[in-house]
Amino acid sequence: MAQSVGYRGAGTLEYLYDEEARAFYFIEMNTRIQVEHPITEFVTGIDLVREMIRIAGGEKLRFAQGDVALRGHAIEVRINAEDPAKNFAPSPGTVGELRLPGGNGVRFDSLLYPGYAIPPFYDSLLGKLIVWDEDRGSALARLTRALKELEIGGISTTRPLHLALAADDSVRKARYHTRWLEGWLEENAAHLA
Repeated sequence: MAQSVGYRGAGTLEYLYDEEARAFYFIEMNTRIQVEHPITEFVTGIDLVREMIRIAGGEKLRFAQGDVALRGHAIEVRINAEDPAKNFAPSPGTVGELRLPGGNGVRFDSLLYPGYAIPPFYDSLLGKLIVWDEDRGSALARLTRALKELEIGGISTTRPLHLALAADDSVRKARYHTRWLEGWLEENAAHLA
């Protein structure tokens, strides 16, 4: 697609895959690196931002598509200053105690620090928690551990939502679709407090 429009530079093509129809459906192309790029970095071992900087500096791409091998399973969740039990109401305030998860296969991208003030007019994204492991089940277990380690005091966050989803049987078995979350929230949102 990039070649057909003469595009050069970093970009992301997004698709949905329908297993039953065995078909890909094009969603969009973004001419920038995506917020989900750590997923690709974990499963390929390639630092995409470093590669972009090298190319912007005039260097050639150091590998071909055939050189890229996928390994393991990665999951990314967005930790937002929102209350999922209250229809994702904004949660401005001041960050109190802050404890970040760590260890092999865990990455937390954020600007948070204790005392950080979240104003009422803001993008609610506080950070991205990304985990990697050898398979989906192990990655979900690592995600659960990392979410339990994460503490952001003073505000409500989407952490309880992600913990509940990581434990859900449909999520564990990858039995969901693009409208699945709405129904799940109707049944479970009250328990996320």
